[in-house]
Amino acid sequence: MNDLIGPKSRQDLIRRGFSRRDFGRLAAFLTAGAALPFYNEAALAQGLSAMPNLPPDAVRINANENPMGPCPEAAEAIHQVIQQGGRYLYHETFAFVAALAEIEGLSKDHVMPFAGSSDPLHRAVLAFAGPNKSFVVADPGYEAGEKAAAFLGARTIKVPLRKDWAHDVQAMAQADPDAGVIYVCNPNNPTGSVTPKDDIEYIVANKPKNAIVLLDEAYIHLAKSAEPASYLVAADKDVSILRTFSKLFGMAGLRAGAALGRPDLISKLRSYSAGAMPVTGMVGATASLKVKGLVEARRKIIADIREETAEWLDKKGFAVLPSDANMLMVDVHRPGREVFSALIQEKVAIGRTWPSMPNHVRISIGTRDEMAKFRTAFGRVMNV
Repeated sequence: MNDLIGPKSRQDLIRRGFSRRDFGRLAAFLTAGAALPFYNEAALAQGLSAMPNLPPDAVRINANENPMGPCPEAAEAIHQVIQQGGRYLYHETFAFVAALAEIEGLSKDHVMPFAGSSDPLHRAVLAFAGPNKSFVVADPGYEAGEKAAAFLGARTIKVPLRKDWAHDVQAMAQADPDAGVIYVCNPNNPTGSVTPKDDIEYIVANKPKNAIVLLDEAYIHLAKSAEPASYLVAADKDVSILRTFSKLFGMAGLRAGAALGRPDLISKLRSYSAGAMPVTGMVGATASLKVKGLVEARRKIIADIREETAEWLDKKGFAVLPSDANMLMVDVHRPGREVFSALIQEKVAIGRTWPSMPNHVRISIGTRDEMAKFRTAFGRVMNV
């Protein structure tokens, strides 16, 4: 199986600190396709897979999903394509790539489709990190990349967010002169905070020479104050951007996403991927991109409910971090795990805690009815 790793790939692996004894293990991994040993987002979260007995009427505001689901146009496209599901229908993937490239002002060879954005996140770490090439991430931040780094034997370096909750780009750029991947989630998960355009440009300009900046823009469409960074990809910078249709577009279960980047960068992800894209996700994503005003309308709906929830929590004495996404980090004044468990008894599932903020919990934004049920349950649990 070592034959799966060509001469150029071997040189790259050695440069990243892998020994020749690792080649067999990595070759076996390459044959596994998407069956990654850490490719299980549910394992990150309290309750995503550990709550099979929640009743159907439970409030699920734990996974940053969008309860609106796909827009009507996407739902209709998905319905129409199901009868052809016995075919691979690669042309639908090509249509998705073309539509996304046009919107982002990129050529099609700068767009690689994926089933969501977690997949290319893991694969970017596999492609650019290693025992000699660290993974740099904000703290608190989305943890999935750490799992891939650990699998590789790559060191994870956590850099605390600034006092304004933006990424500390100066500290991240200087964290390790041999960094392989600097991961910036903007808006950030779990805080929902935005890192300004100037800071994004700073880290791209000042990163270590051989590192890539991995910009996770899973929540970018939800943010009024954040600017997409696809212009950096168009300028052929050492940047790869992750996009997903799981958040604003309401397609978490349908799986559609993409990596945007210079062709030589995103081509390295191909070695770690296998299989056709889910055609339902592809046609749903393409249809969503063509609906005028969809992003603005949904952004406002979610923002209005988020601000109503934040105002209520603040009045009850629970500080909320400023957020421009579909989540809130709330200081509950005691271990967040206790509050999580207590709310489960009230049939409300909220998000997890982070080690650096143990008294905060993440609350996803649901419908107005769901958030009303959350307030009632939270009031009972917290005696307010």
